[in-house]
Amino acid sequence: MPGLRIDGYVIVSADGMLANADHVMPDQLNFEGDKRFFTAALDRADLIVHGRHSGEDQPNAPNRRRVIVTRSIAGLAPDPSNRRAILWNPAGAAFEAACDLAGVDSGTVAIIGGPDVFGMFMDRYDTFFLSQAPRVRLPGGEPCFPGVPERSPQQILASHGLKAGEARVLDPAHDVTVTPWRRAA
Repeated sequence: MPGLRIDGYVIVSADGMLANADHVMPDQLNFEGDKRFFTAALDRADLIVHGRHSGEDQPNAPNRRRVIVTRSIAGLAPDPSNRRAILWNPAGAAFEAACDLAGVDSGTVAIIGGPDVFGMFMDRYDTFFLSQAPRVRLPGGEPCFPGVPERSPQQILASHGLKAGEARVLDPAHDVTVTPWRRAA
């Protein structure tokens, strides 16, 4: 949709993981600076897209319009547990149809995971905000993107036409940064 801007957000460990081996984001990846950055981005977004096991645990979460990616339905359906959300099966409906049902035809869409959801939008991101916690390692964890750890998250973003901008420090005590990866114009 021409009126939509698609941005991705993830924080990863030094080895490119977004969760531990139990598919849970561990406390080791929780940093106040990153949480503030992420929360502000979601507060500005017009639509949040994530998988069934992703999301954000924040006070404003129930007020956000969202699309939840799932294979449990044929195409599109209202989420019976959240009046501000719809369920979307990409195998049965186009993303544009999901946005239409959500009532969003312009503005910013924030993609927040998990790995398969991130992968579906690789060629559509305007910007992907890659936060990194270089002192954290999660051996056997859940990779942030399909193709990690064979390739780094940075290599994957670059292979999809995104270029790294200037990194911003989010937590100087732990060297946590966020780098905007933007699509070349």
